[in-house]
Amino acid sequence: MTKYKGNSDYKHDSAACTGVLITNLGTPDAPTPAALRKYLAEFLSDPRVIEVPKFIWWFILHGIILRIRPKRSAEAYQKVWAENGSPLLDICLRQAKALQDKLDQQDSQTIKVELAMRYGNPSIQQGLEKLQQANANRILIFPLYPQYSAATTASTFDKVADVLKNWRWIPELRMINHYHEQPDYISALVNSIKDHWQHNSKPDKLLFSFHGLPKHYFLAGDPYHCECHKTARLVAEQLQLNDDEWQVTFQSRFGPREWLQPYTDKTLIQLGKNGVKHVQVVCPGFSADCLETLEEINIQNRTFFTEAGGEQFSYIPALNDNDDHIDALTKIIHMHLHGWDNHESDLTKRKERATELGAQQ
Repeated sequence: MTKYKGNSDYKHDSAACTGVLITNLGTPDAPTPAALRKYLAEFLSDPRVIEVPKFIWWFILHGIILRIRPKRSAEAYQKVWAENGSPLLDICLRQAKALQDKLDQQDSQTIKVELAMRYGNPSIQQGLEKLQQANANRILIFPLYPQYSAATTASTFDKVADVLKNWRWIPELRMINHYHEQPDYISALVNSIKDHWQHNSKPDKLLFSFHGLPKHYFLAGDPYHCECHKTARLVAEQLQLNDDEWQVTFQSRFGPREWLQPYTDKTLIQLGKNGVKHVQVVCPGFSADCLETLEEINIQNRTFFTEAGGEQFSYIPALNDNDDHIDALTKIIHMHLHGWDNHESDLTKRKERATELGAQQ
């Protein structure tokens, strides 16, 4: 018999609130092979991430990948691990606090923000349970992936549903699937790039590098590729860039199958060989800096470009907890909370009625 989880702290005169669960991909607990093995096992076991028959993939994952990749990944993480730990987690915690502060200032209703990671800690289960304890009877799920993909946004939905299927009282639920063309998000990117140009000058070429995706996901109907191109085009238009001054590329490919092209690393090598002297890279698909931006782009790909003949390379940081970014995310939250205003009944009378019917609290 299934035992459904309830809120042990619930009281009939407790005021309800609206919860906002912001999520990101995740991070290992430490830059060590053991921590990476645990993290990668969870990440690469997700059928949304690896669309290979489970029985075949299990042998590849546990027989090959988890024996080799954790050590290599740990070495990469050690290059970017900071005093506060994982850069991604540190930035996401700052984002959550900034959003909570902004919502507290702007809203009369009680809105509770929690952070969760799809893989690793704090988990989606932990985040949802914190909102349950806060008596959130409405929850907005906000994956901080501007461009939708089944491997990221849909995977987040899967995990949320997996947790909630064991709850006795399911909250009203909404989810933000994407915000790749939201005007304030685009403006925040434009402002960030312009600010970078003030300190580093305008480059010969601006690359919009997005996380890669296997090509067959795109051919199966995943809209990610199209949404990445639309984000880049909208930013380039506001920057008034000519077609030869910017380009969309894709990074972080994994395995032997073809991924979305052109590849960021190969593009940078070719640009260097072709005599392009000054390149800047921005990664609009990453809401917070992480291994893929700080190590892969700013260290690995910088080296590829300069060794191929390029002279000046700079990475434009993710929006992180910039004011423009927090303002944009707050507006997106408000847009999706529309119609969810609190209209609490008299809490004392509600408790009296519940007590009359035999409730204990």
